[in-house]
Amino acid sequence: MYSLETIALRRRSLGLTQTQLAKLAGVSQSYIAKLEAKKIEPSYTKVKAILEALGRLEQGRETKAGEIMSTEIVSVQKDHRVKDVVKIFWEHGFSQLPVFDDERPIGSITERTIIDRMLVSEGDGPVTDRPVSDIMDDPFPQVGEDAPVSLVASILGLYPAVLVQRKMEIVGIITKADLLKTLT
Repeated sequence: MYSLETIALRRRSLGLTQTQLAKLAGVSQSYIAKLEAKKIEPSYTKVKAILEALGRLEQGRETKAGEIMSTEIVSVQKDHRVKDVVKIFWEHGFSQLPVFDDERPIGSITERTIIDRMLVSEGDGPVTDRPVSDIMDDPFPQVGEDAPVSLVASILGLYPAVLVQRKMEIVGIITKADLLKTLT
């Protein structure tokens, strides 16, 4: 089930105006404008009609993960030092990276994790001299290239990135920035 906050995003991704969606759903344009602006208490039957209209249009037309993924995957290996990861963050403007053991994703590392570990400073020596595998988080979730963007968007609500796979090989990555690019 989609949340109300996704109505405007879904409408725009389909290239619809509020008026066009209103006509398809059998509601007024002003109702959709107020709903998107969160200025009214939604009516179940009207919201249901809007979501059903969006669903009908999205069937078969929804953008797929493979269409918005970045194919240049910047990653680190499990034995990279944390200080090297920080340099990669700076060089590329990233705040998270997947961690690999050769070709297999085994974890993730984020700015937040590094900062949290610096504050706690557990283990041997400074955090920056330790291997990423000592402090990494769980790996990013993975989806197939044909996964709908709506699924990717919901995953990105919980994780900073999603890896895209084809036949058990990682072929791309999607972050919130990639998702936002679909709006332009």
